[in-house]
Amino acid sequence: MITTCGIVVRLTKLTDTSLIAHWFTEDAGLLKTVARGARRPKSAFAGKIDLFFTGEISVARARRGSLDTLREVQLRNCRDALRKSWPATRMAGYFCRLAEAVVEPGHPEPGIYDLLGRGLDHLEKKPPTLRAMRFYEAEIARQLGISSHPGQAEGALREALGRLPPGRDGILQLLSAGETMIESSHDR
Repeated sequence: MITTCGIVVRLTKLTDTSLIAHWFTEDAGLLKTVARGARRPKSAFAGKIDLFFTGEISVARARRGSLDTLREVQLRNCRDALRKSWPATRMAGYFCRLAEAVVEPGHPEPGIYDLLGRGLDHLEKKPPTLRAMRFYEAEIARQLGISSHPGQAEGALREALGRLPPGRDGILQLLSAGETMIESSHDR
């Protein structure tokens, strides 16, 4: 059994009553857990597991395979404001997918864990910007040791990963459209 702090980076329906929750944790890296009964209305997990939530989790490690069992969640931060803005939700999802792409399951990366938490907190308080996305990518590239120059982070990550996580181009289009709308409203 391990207890650590984690951020939900992906959710998948397993059965009519259970979920698979992927956690990026402070002490254990990526963990893939089954939350049995989490989709039941009176579940002990009700309201405690959703994308971008941070919580203190207790996990029973799998004896075989990679699907651990989630035993308990103490919710720390639900980041409700992220769900009020489609662009913020999209960028938060991209931040999670990029963190998942660069971290190995079971290997802690405290710097990237901290960066993801700070990135999600930033998006909860401020609108998403191209600058925020580029900063996040540059910090990940710097922590991985593949680029120290912010202007080269995207290329370095593409080279290291083969490609960046899906959705990045859509976020760029959303940000571009949002900037155009802001500029035209200032012209009036």
